[in-house]
Amino acid sequence: MMKIMKKFHLLVWILAVSGLAFSIAVPYAGAQSDSRVCVVYFTGIGCPHCAKADPHVFGKILEENPNLVIIEYEIYQEGENAPLLSRYNDAYGSGLGIPLLIFGNGKAIIGDTPIIEQAGDAARSVKENPCPLPDGSSVPFSSIAISSLPGKPKIWAKDRLLIPEGSTDDETLRSLVTAENLTAFMSGLKVSAAETEPAPISGGSITFQNAVRAGGALFEWNGECGIELQNNSESCTNESGTVEAAGSHITLLKIVSLAAVDAVNPCALAVLTLMLIAIMTYNPGKKRNVILAGLAFTLSVFAMYLVYGLVIIKLFQLVQAITYIRLTLYKILGVAAILLGILNLKDFIRYRPGGFMTEMPMFMRPKAKKIINRITSPSGAFVMGMFVTLFLLPCTIGPYVIAGGMLSAFELLQTLPLLMLYNFIFVLPMIAITVIVYAGMREVENVSGWKDRNIRYLHLIAGTLITVLGLGMLLGWF
Repeated sequence: MMKIMKKFHLLVWILAVSGLAFSIAVPYAGAQSDSRVCVVYFTGIGCPHCAKADPHVFGKILEENPNLVIIEYEIYQEGENAPLLSRYNDAYGSGLGIPLLIFGNGKAIIGDTPIIEQAGDAARSVKENPCPLPDGSSVPFSSIAISSLPGKPKIWAKDRLLIPEGSTDDETLRSLVTAENLTAFMSGLKVSAAETEPAPISGGSITFQNAVRAGGALFEWNGECGIELQNNSESCTNESGTVEAAGSHITLLKIVSLAAVDAVNPCALAVLTLMLIAIMTYNPGKKRNVILAGLAFTLSVFAMYLVYGLVIIKLFQLVQAITYIRLTLYKILGVAAILLGILNLKDFIRYRPGGFMTEMPMFMRPKAKKIINRITSPSGAFVMGMFVTLFLLPCTIGPYVIAGGMLSAFELLQTLPLLMLYNFIFVLPMIAITVIVYAGMREVENVSGWKDRNIRYLHLIAGTLITVLGLGMLLGWF
């Protein structure tokens, strides 16, 4: 009888333990096992090397590795993520460059080409990998406290993106990322409708089909929605998910605005009119020489400024080798634009010739005039134009440096179309004045007189445009 009672008690104990285990397992019924490969990825929106790696990492690599989870830290737009790059380097010896993919201690891949060539195989070569944390420790994704991760991380899985928004429900957040049957899991959650927001990556963006807010986070995914939303009974399916290639936050409007500021610079207009006067004095009555000399001079300025622009961009790119200076650099350029705008506005309010950074310095004008007076032919106008650009630089370099800093986010060859557009806008007034004089609509002296009479208003236009642009860069309006 005692043996029967012992067996009965043992059976009851086994059933109780089994029931307890089952009750603990139920909340995780929608989730997979701990076999997750978790990595940390550092990138920067506007980084040209990241623009090559990001679409590969968030596209092909995630698609081919369903157990892969990526904790992304973007460091150019999210300034508070930047110090984490140094902390991870101290803990894992990962390096300070981006793009950077960290698996753990001694296991990091840095650079666009190595990531494109090696990351997929590296992710497939391990069955599971705990998430590396900035203090040097690691934890399986199944028990990571997402809400306690430092900075502003984004969590990527095969067809999902989780963006924590001050959440505290780590269990729900993990399950959203890993649940096999997402519809079944979310049917038991308080879920509210959300607009799908294109996820920016360097070189473009990724859009998802569906978006909700759940567990204190924005959650986006591809596939069927299949759930009723808390405050919207309609389907939560939007457009099809896509990876869109595009530039960075550098916009055409910014480049055109800076070029327009440079184009109305009185300094450049004065040099052209002096050159045309020299040509007409030496070749009286030869209108053909006017058009040829004016266009040759303009072409020379265009070509030389294109070279200067490429040099400026390359210098900025070398500076950006110090990776997390990029965001600070953009703000510095915004401040520089505001200061340059104020200097132009000062010239409108109280004009004095040779203003600092707005006009050619007075001590340089006799030298420039001496060179220009030597121009006697269209070929001479082209050659002398190359030298004259050196005298133009002090009064035109400000907007160009700001534009070069913006364009440095692209690879050098990719900057050419926007750089050529900038310089075409810059020389447009030169072309216009040449055509006007050639057509006999105005004498060169009349053009020069118009410039002198309206010089304060030219500074007003330039100052207003560049000040607004600088404020927009500094305050994040665009």
